[in-house]
Amino acid sequence: MASSWSASPTWSNVIGGQLSLFDAIRGQLSFTSPEGKHYEVTAERTPTIVMRPRGWHLPEKHVTFIDRSGRELPASGSLVDYGLYVFHNAHALIAAGRGPYFYLPKIESAEEARLWDDVFSFTEERLGLTHGTIRATVLIETLPAAFEMEEILFALRDHCAGLNAGRWDYIFSIIKTYRGRGARFVLPDRSEVTMTVPFMRAYTELLVQTCHKRGAYAIGGMSAFIPNRRKPEVTEAAFEKVAADKRREAGDGFDGTWVAHPDLIPVARAEFDAVLGDRENQLERTRDEVSIDPHQLLDVRIGLPVTTAGVRGNVSVAIRYLEAWLRGLGAVAIDDLMEDAATAEISRSQIWQWIHQDRETAEGTAITRPFVEGLVDDVLAETPRFDGDRFDDAAEVFREVALRPEFPAFLTLPAYAKYLD
Repeated sequence: MASSWSASPTWSNVIGGQLSLFDAIRGQLSFTSPEGKHYEVTAERTPTIVMRPRGWHLPEKHVTFIDRSGRELPASGSLVDYGLYVFHNAHALIAAGRGPYFYLPKIESAEEARLWDDVFSFTEERLGLTHGTIRATVLIETLPAAFEMEEILFALRDHCAGLNAGRWDYIFSIIKTYRGRGARFVLPDRSEVTMTVPFMRAYTELLVQTCHKRGAYAIGGMSAFIPNRRKPEVTEAAFEKVAADKRREAGDGFDGTWVAHPDLIPVARAEFDAVLGDRENQLERTRDEVSIDPHQLLDVRIGLPVTTAGVRGNVSVAIRYLEAWLRGLGAVAIDDLMEDAATAEISRSQIWQWIHQDRETAEGTAITRPFVEGLVDDVLAETPRFDGDRFDDAAEVFREVALRPEFPAFLTLPAYAKYLD
């Protein structure tokens, strides 16, 4: 089982994150909260670290290079993150009996995977590492990648540990890819797009089959439900929902999974232990009975409407998440769900699609730009403000990525360029 930590790419976070990883790998990371709670990572209790560099689409404006024409350009965020980590830590990780392990997001094709493989091979040669020392798990979180899972495994065959079902970004990718293709591709309220709807079911079944066919691990996705230690009823509901989610994954043949909060690890582990028993994985379950064709991957029919509450919820979550992201936070608990850039992308892309596809809510309200602008005003008026908040900036970012005629490929790109230091 694994849990994760996330941050927005401020320069302080980029460098601070690298320093924390450096210390954790050497068993010298500690923190004492203002309340006196003490946390530490020691050499005897160091978790297995899987480092996630930024996706290929993200730049790093604090590191630049001069191209052959003499232009100064921002470096690749992916390579800055990866390069700092592997240069400073690869040998220390190997000496500790571990290794440089990576988690590769946003890949859309085998060509992008092959580029990572070239980077890994180059690194191993330059640092004197045995070929194949570097290992990576690839997030299958884009629609194009779902059609190239085997090719991605082949491109990374000397370095790939497995594939991960990145559910939230995958839903966003479906919306983004088919946002202008008509009513057939319009999804209902975000809460209704569950892992059991046809296209998500097909995608996860195919991922397990593809991985086990090639001897790679299939890793499940992250449920958004999180506990709240101040609200026992919320915690109980979260445990039940996460248990059901992990029960489904283990039953489908996944070898492991992610959770959004450390308190959920025992819940997930119990469901996987019930299926795995003494086994470490389910690689022997090749799922030969599964037969998924392209039509099933694109079967987005859910048969439920868009509701006014769903529209309002998307606006509220997107703005509240963006406000936290602009302050440096990458994952935020909002209304007892863990929200991240992927769920914010779903929220803003649904708003854009509903407007441009002339949708109405189940209550008969046309989803138009003026209607959504009114909801933005409502969110800003209803949300408690505090010194140093970024709600006004967040609302501007939301308007840019959800209400303009053009559809930015990622909300993080304009937000990073304009607002992050």
